[in-house]
Amino acid sequence: MADNKKVKAKAEQLKGAAKEQVGRAVGNERRTAEGRTEKARGDLRQAKEKAKDAFRD
Repeated sequence: MADNKKVKAKAEQLKGAAKEQVGRAVGNERRTAEGRTEKARGDLRQAKEKAKDAFRD
């Protein structure tokens, strides 16, 4: 189950990064901000999963 959550976190990071790049390319500040937020959310989820793995071992 944890692997599934890690994959979702990584996908969210990639989606956020892509959205941020598209926003920058077209000059859309709102899209850029949404991308940064989504990427940060993915980073936090991934960190949470890594911390849980560290305590499991």
